[in-house]
Amino acid sequence: MSFLGLVLRNLGVRKVRSALTALAVAVGVLAVVTLGLINDSVRSSALALLQTGRADFTVAQTGVSDVLNSNIQQVDVAKVGAVPGVARAIGALVASVRLNSTYPLFLEIGVDRADLGPFGVHILQGHAYDAQSTDQVLLGYQAADNLHKAVGDPITIDGNHFTIVGIYSVGQALGDGGAMMPLSTLQTYQRQSGLVTLMFVQLSAGADIAQVRKEIATELPSLTTIRTAAEFGRADRSLQLINAADEGSRILAIVVGGLIVMSMMTMAFIERIREFGVLSAVGWPRRRVLGMVLSEAGVLGLVGAAAGVAMSVGAVQLLQNSSSLSGFVHLEYTAGTFWRAIYTACGMTILGAIYPALRAAALAPLEALRHE
Repeated sequence: MSFLGLVLRNLGVRKVRSALTALAVAVGVLAVVTLGLINDSVRSSALALLQTGRADFTVAQTGVSDVLNSNIQQVDVAKVGAVPGVARAIGALVASVRLNSTYPLFLEIGVDRADLGPFGVHILQGHAYDAQSTDQVLLGYQAADNLHKAVGDPITIDGNHFTIVGIYSVGQALGDGGAMMPLSTLQTYQRQSGLVTLMFVQLSAGADIAQVRKEIATELPSLTTIRTAAEFGRADRSLQLINAADEGSRILAIVVGGLIVMSMMTMAFIERIREFGVLSAVGWPRRRVLGMVLSEAGVLGLVGAAAGVAMSVGAVQLLQNSSSLSGFVHLEYTAGTFWRAIYTACGMTILGAIYPALRAAALAPLEALRHE
């Protein structure tokens, strides 16, 4: 019998214990993968919001609990626009409302008509709203498709009635699933006169981006500039908490899962003491005994990882179909998802198997054969 065949035979002899061990690994993988997917989705949605406007970097209020709670004075937009190297600073007010069960997170974006082109808005149908209109909106093409709306149709957003005068695209899913209106109109509806949520900064050709960001930070210390995912935590503390929770759950799952695997495999070791003694007596070196036990754990880890990912698929479907979460999370499996499952399973099984494997390898043949 081959070495792998022996490993599989040993696991098959103790089917229930092997199944329970693999299940413990699967539950840990389920938790880590699902929470990781939610974290990735929240991060992607948050970064997508910052990338809605066409800009070299985005400016937000520093240290807010949520980026949508950022408040920037319009006078500060003018100050940033006057910084050397800045070609244009565009202020946008962003609000989220519940449109219906399909759109629990629907974005209203207030942008001055003159800034629509520089902001990156492409009118696909119809025309832009009037500069001071209070009842005209542009609807993102994805929202138009989902809501079955066209130019000229009425739409009610947060209790306010509008006419759709155009369908637009900004090339970004979150923005294309919302609506745009004049900045002053949204400020009035949201009771945020003179305020914007985010500022989108476009630089002049050849400008030193690092120097421009430094000047903005010096002149306006209450604001922060954001260009990459790593910098997003400067503006949104909730994302930092989500990242910490994700990392903590991963470590906790590995430790708890490892202890369960260790308990199961230690019980198996006690039952197999005579078997290990016979193997040593017939000439098996310690490293081969060690390798056999670790290989058994590895097989259980791979089975648990596969089962955990499969269970996660079901959990993801429940989350996406939940009326309370629909629209908030868009969970997608990537290569990173499967790597997360594999190293979580490996961490559990290695942590759990190393102790019983070392005991099995160090076992003296005579001591083992005397064991009852």
